[in-house]
Amino acid sequence: MSEVFILGGAQTDFARNWAREGHSVFDLFSESLTSAVASAQLEPSSIQSGHVGNFVADLFAGQGLMGGFFAHVFPELDGIPTARHEAACASGSMAVIAAMNEILAGHVECSAVVGLELMRNVPGRQGAEHLGAAAWAGVEATDCEFPWPFLFDQITDAYQSRYGIDDAHLREIARINYANGRRNPLAQTRGWDITEAFFSDDPSANPVIEGRVRKSDCGQMTDGAATVILAGRAFAESYARRHAMALEDLPRIRGWGHRSAPLLLEEKLSRSSGEALLFPHAAKTFDDALRRAGFSDITELDGLETHDCFTVTEYMAIDHSGLTPPGESWRVIEDGTIGPEGRFPVNASGGLIGLGHPVGATGVRMVVDCARQVAGQAGDTQIDGAKNMITFNLGGSATTCASFVVGAGAT
Repeated sequence: MSEVFILGGAQTDFARNWAREGHSVFDLFSESLTSAVASAQLEPSSIQSGHVGNFVADLFAGQGLMGGFFAHVFPELDGIPTARHEAACASGSMAVIAAMNEILAGHVECSAVVGLELMRNVPGRQGAEHLGAAAWAGVEATDCEFPWPFLFDQITDAYQSRYGIDDAHLREIARINYANGRRNPLAQTRGWDITEAFFSDDPSANPVIEGRVRKSDCGQMTDGAATVILAGRAFAESYARRHAMALEDLPRIRGWGHRSAPLLLEEKLSRSSGEALLFPHAAKTFDDALRRAGFSDITELDGLETHDCFTVTEYMAIDHSGLTPPGESWRVIEDGTIGPEGRFPVNASGGLIGLGHPVGATGVRMVVDCARQVAGQAGDTQIDGAKNMITFNLGGSATTCASFVVGAGAT
């Protein structure tokens, strides 16, 4: 595919509680977009379209039609085409794909993508109910207290049935991601006091949420936004000349994948019965991104930013990426491969567990983090020598899957 260049990006501090500070979802949007434009050293009038990734602001904040916010942040953006995109936790990735398609089709040269979610302004139980909208309402997860822990516990059960799975490996994923988050100055959990008991089976330190899913297995309810500024080659060449930099030094999206499956988890698992993997469409999403980027195997890349709404989600992403054979994700957990000093770090940012998970922002945030990695600007979370990274973002029970290969320099 033709490359789409990343001119700049920004992420808000995921530790902030915006409602408690007296701020609105617009304030979240505004800070992220303003910071991204500043990071790109770009005139706002250069932006020719705007895309928003958001899942449930209608429920959490009573707010829809957020594409109209662009012109309130920068009056110069009055009149540009804008749109909002929804695919549950993959909403941000859908917004990135829409902006890429506009650029690759030649409709615009430069586009801003904002992903955001305000989620800590309601009690936790109410938030869980709002997020349950990504399941089939009234059909699945009807006899449980927390819909998503319940459904992802079923994925753990499916692994147990097909291959066997050890809870110790899931706890180690959590331990790695919390440790990575501690090094990230924007992580929600960076200042948390976490003891070793939190990763144990101690019911007081690490209570059961649903089935085998314990508190340490769960991603965070997070307020946050991320913005990325994308451009086509001609615009990027002009931009590089104006900033006295080489085009090769600009991060870019080299490849992408996007696949969807039936909404019901039960249906997805039934259809993959007898298959090597639980979610064949997820593996194809990885494969599509790699192929479009000109790579044949994920080990040709330098790291992965993946969805870990629960530890089993990351466990699933590992074998579906091709990093291990099906059902054998435990191998790269045990041998240190996915740790920050390993040969293929996973979630150096801290992921959804350590960094945080503002649902609509996550897909965009992953792209921003990967762009920082390949540009050598990831600070204390930097992966040595990173030149090509890959993301994996999913919505619902792996209903929508998306992946981007982000690189810099020569392949």
